[in-house]
Amino acid sequence: MSVPHEDMTWRKSKYSANTDNCVEFRRIDGGVEVRNSKRPDEATIAYTASEWKAFIAGVKDGEFDL
Repeated sequence: MSVPHEDMTWRKSKYSANTDNCVEFRRIDGGVEVRNSKRPDEATIAYTASEWKAFIAGVKDGEFDL
């Protein structure tokens, strides 16, 4: 599914408040792109839609809780 260019805004969790100490993501054609908010000009990592869905499912299930 293609996402219109104007929907490719970088976003972060509302739990991050207004800090730059978090991970940001945006939807790209075919998946999601992730970057470090402290270093927005550095390399990003792209995930397919299925990889991203699996990650979100793991988060919701508590798989990554400390």
